[in-house]
Amino acid sequence: MTATKDEPLKEKSEEKTDSQEEKKSEEKVVKPKPKKTKKGKKGKYGKKYGKQVDETNLRVTLPYKPKGEMFAVAETFQGGSRLQLICEDGERRMGRIPGKLRRRMWVRENDLLIVVPWSFQDSKADVKFRYTPTQTSNLKRSGKIPEILDIY
Repeated sequence: MTATKDEPLKEKSEEKTDSQEEKKSEEKVVKPKPKKTKKGKKGKYGKKYGKQVDETNLRVTLPYKPKGEMFAVAETFQGGSRLQLICEDGERRMGRIPGKLRRRMWVRENDLLIVVPWSFQDSKADVKFRYTPTQTSNLKRSGKIPEILDIY
């Protein structure tokens, strides 16, 4: 009697497992998961999606002549944020990097700069802007740099 009780129980358990497997196989439909991306304001790594960046048309600040700004080249350093400049008007001036720009502007020798000569002492000037080497080569190609400063 125990054998007959076990056999029907086994069959029922087998039937249950078959129906359970069918249900599981129906449930196992693989759905593609969408990628979870958390992009900030500028997207991943600051890329500009959907916009093409045209590097040939770069805007560069040029000296504003009415204010007395001019091109200059850093010749030597004197220390204490002072440097010797060769200006586009042919004069040598003592250049000074103002406190506002001291930590932001790292000037090296032979860098192209925009300077403003002092109105009350013409032998000194303040540095306003420094060009990167790429900007300098672009300005040279377009013919904006005067011949006296043409060391590039």
